[in-house]
Amino acid sequence: MKMITAMVRPSKVDAIKTALVALDIIGMTVTDSRGFGRQKGQVERYRGTEFTVEFLPKARIEIVVPSAKLDAAIAAITQAAHTGEIGDGKLFVTPVESVIRIRTGESGESTL
Repeated sequence: MKMITAMVRPSKVDAIKTALVALDIIGMTVTDSRGFGRQKGQVERYRGTEFTVEFLPKARIEIVVPSAKLDAAIAAITQAAHTGEIGDGKLFVTPVESVIRIRTGESGESTL
């Protein structure tokens, strides 16, 4: 099993969810976050004063998928999140040793 952590634009979360559900991948955690990278912030104006917003809003999506569905999930996320502009985000893939369903005590990929 693998965990995919995606840092994406908040406006792309629904498109990513739809793409993953179409692949029969359900269950995800979404956290609102802020960050910066190559975008280097935005210049905003408030009451005639310019200031730079260095940390931009992002959505952090965490999904655990069976290894067999990893490539399809990555393709779905990148296609759904793609705009072609700086700030589309990044994906991180890490191994998951085990998963345990608290309610029943089940473990393994069947809990996903």
